Amino acid sequence: MASVSTPAKSSVRKASLFYFVFVMFSYTTGGPFGLESMVTTSGPGMTLLYLLVIPFFWCIPVSLVSAELTTAMPVEGGFYRWSRAAFGDFWGFLAGWWNWSASFLLGGSYAVLFADYLAVYFPHITGWKHWLVSFALIALITWVNVRGIQMVGKAATAFEILIFVPVIAMIVLGIAKWHHNPFVPFVPPDRPFSQVFGVGLALGLWLYSGYEQLSTVAEEVENPQRTYPRALALVVPLSIAAYFLPTLAALASADHWQSWKDGYFSTAALVIGGPWLGSLMTIAAMVSTMALLNSTVLTTTRMPFALAEDGYLPKFLTAKHPRYGTPWIAILISAAIYASLALQTLGQLISIYVWCRAATTVMTVLSAWGLRRKRPDLPRAFRIPAGGLGLVYVIALPTVMTVIALYFSDPVALRWGPWALAVGPIVYGVVKLFAKHDARRPAP
Repeated sequence: MASVSTPAKSSVRKASLFYFVFVMFSYTTGGPFGLESMVTTSGPGMTLLYLLVIPFFWCIPVSLVSAELTTAMPVEGGFYRWSRAAFGDFWGFLAGWWNWSASFLLGGSYAVLFADYLAVYFPHITGWKHWLVSFALIALITWVNVRGIQMVGKAATAFEILIFVPVIAMIVLGIAKWHHNPFVPFVPPDRPFSQVFGVGLALGLWLYSGYEQLSTVAEEVENPQRTYPRALALVVPLSIAAYFLPTLAALASADHWQSWKDGYFSTAALVIGGPWLGSLMTIAAMVSTMALLNSTVLTTTRMPFALAEDGYLPKFLTAKHPRYGTPWIAILISAAIYASLALQTLGQLISIYVWCRAATTVMTVLSAWGLRRKRPDLPRAFRIPAGGLGLVYVIALPTVMTVIALYFSDPVALRWGPWALAVGPIVYGVVKLFAKHDARRPAP
């Protein structure tokens, strides 16, 4: 079995369950924003069905795996180190590399989206000014993350409270003004099956992704064996409600499903509650991008730190801040890459990101089987229920959903997604080549 190093304890100040729940919700959901195009593509009824059903095939199985493996191996790097322990160095490296490289697209896109929302109020924010806004947001979130998971948790809590206020108001007012069947039409008339089924499904999987990601900061959480499963039990149903209820309320009151596109929740709030609610919802959408970027930096920057600890990346990435105990060099380098990618729009590249994320998810669920087989002796405070049948459930359904989603990917993703995955083995080969070269070099 491949050896997995156990990182030394640090002085990092740990997050309690309360703050960790908000950090996890910020990363996995943030708010209802981002699903609007699913309504136009797949239809109102199909969208609402997806929002209710997909979790049972995707995020619930992944959450059960994450809960078991975090209680068994609560280490920095999370699913990367689970994959390495279960299947060896090669597959473990791929899980970590695919995740970190995909995060560049994700982090940069959140900064771009924030600048796009701000441009609604300040139309002159274009060109270099647009990038400067994105850079300023990345710099702010980087500073928060360097200060540690407690500061990230406090920021996430504040962000989500600001988001919840207008979202809850829209739900209440929208249901009070219910005058239309939100499930009609179930699918758009005269729309190809591949668009109705596949594109909406892929978006739904993206919305419900990320429940294994917070395992990368397990060592920065108070009593992770207890806290992580409890956080998942709270966040999963909260995420389903955060997507389903605003969509239901908006369709039942504002309707106009053909007009739904990115940012439509602000329009729906304007129709339902007037200008004050529309403005608050736009602000909430901006805050949501800040929350998503904040938690993305936290979870993904522990990956290069863990890879460097295990000898796959330069050792300077393992440096920790002398006061806050955070991997500040890894945070700064990741933030610099986010900022460079914020120079362009990243809408199509997100579909390529989904390939890397899906591959990471499959590796994570397979690790539950791999570690049951190789390390049955590991104490597991939480175990996937239903024995062998439960294990089949958590592995088979996410894997099948991944294959379906990738098969129905858009042309850009089908062309470049496999190449994004192929970079991982190439980098691994280069790393091993340099390692052999260094081993042959005579000692000074």
